[in-house]
Amino acid sequence: MYTSNVTTKGQVTIPVDIRRMLGLIPRSKVSFIVKDNEVKITPAQSVVAATAGILKSNYPRYTIEEETAAAEEAIAEEANR
Repeated sequence: MYTSNVTTKGQVTIPVDIRRMLGLIPRSKVSFIVKDNEVKITPAQSVVAATAGILKSNYPRYTIEEETAAAEEAIAEEANR
């Protein structure tokens, strides 16, 4: 069991062993799942990773990396307009 203190700002330091187990690095995002008065912390997935493959299509499947790159390109093009 690991423990940590809550700061006056509501912040908690995730112990280094847990950060390593979850593959968290500085600026990583985490998700909190609350169920039955317990909280589970998991590495947050990008929207692309979380929704990849949920829609059926006749187009070839792309990897999450390819979908992320395509989404970033589309966002950049939209921002330039």
